[in-house]
Amino acid sequence: QVQLVESGGGSVQAGGSLRLSCTASRASYSTSCMAWLRQAPGKEREGVAAINTGGGSTDYADSVKGRFTISQGDENTVYLQMNSLKSEDTAMYYCAAAPGGACWSWRRRNVYNYWGQGTQVTVSS
Repeated sequence: QVQLVESGGGSVQAGGSLRLSCTASRASYSTSCMAWLRQAPGKEREGVAAINTGGGSTDYADSVKGRFTISQGDENTVYLQMNSLKSEDTAMYYCAAAPGGACWSWRRRNVYNYWGQGTQVTVSS
């Protein structure tokens, strides 16, 4: 069993920045697609960004392109740098992991085998 632990959420004013971290208890092919998804109150959980830690390729939701950056630290850790935050970015952010071959469909929440507990991001305007 793999555990994912997120950190870095908080409250910030619009235009500000936050960095989220996600550390997996172990790295393997089963966790080589790492992603961030978010869920705002009353809304569906949506994909924000994903990285294939095997090759380093990344992808983003259109709503965050140019503002958010997903990156890999060591083999067990990924980050989400969030700049120019907007009030509509307010949500619970979840780290999730899937086998590398599932990364082509990273926006679908049902491809993930492992989830973190979530970290709240609140952006005030």
